[in-house]
Amino acid sequence: MQDILRDICIYAVPLLLAVVAHEVAHGWVAEKLGDPTARLLGRISLNPLVHIDVVGTVLIPLMLLVTNAPFLFGWAKPVPVQFHRLHGGRRAMAWVALAGPLTNLMLAAASALVYRFVVFLFALGLGSGVWGLVLSPLFLMARFSVVFNLVLMAVNLFPVPPLDGGRVLTGLLPRSLAFQVARLERFGMFIVLIFVITGWWGYMLRPVVNLFARIFL
Repeated sequence: MQDILRDICIYAVPLLLAVVAHEVAHGWVAEKLGDPTARLLGRISLNPLVHIDVVGTVLIPLMLLVTNAPFLFGWAKPVPVQFHRLHGGRRAMAWVALAGPLTNLMLAAASALVYRFVVFLFALGLGSGVWGLVLSPLFLMARFSVVFNLVLMAVNLFPVPPLDGGRVLTGLLPRSLAFQVARLERFGMFIVLIFVITGWWGYMLRPVVNLFARIFL
């Protein structure tokens, strides 16, 4: 039980920051491009309480953690965006969608800097005693933050709407092709579920995550 509580403390902070910052980025870019909906609803905030999805932010990560799953995943409530209010049409929609994964990439890079700094302090012999009580959890937290943000980035860039990658694709493709991709949205999560069940999901995402993880870690 003590180990579970420790793990929750180590993993909860980077998980919450990753999913909250992802949604805030969507809302912030949408506001800059003409849609203040997220701001008006109080969603451009780092306060996790306004973004928590009971299933995606609490139950799913907790279940994966307790069952010692090989990965940890979660999500926050999507920030509402009225795409018809954006200045720039479909290209603006693509920028709003891309903002979330790019934010996770930046968080992964920042976490990697913390990770490397802690490794440097360990090399100086500061891994024991009082320093160790602080640095050891920080080391695990930074490492998890890198991996989780990279997974969140890769998952959301999967090119099927309503995931961010699908919206980016819809915003960049010629109108006729974009319309065909947009029609997949009602089947999007079913398609994702098939990829997860068959294991194809891992084959597609693992190379992306491993590539950036090797660079950062």
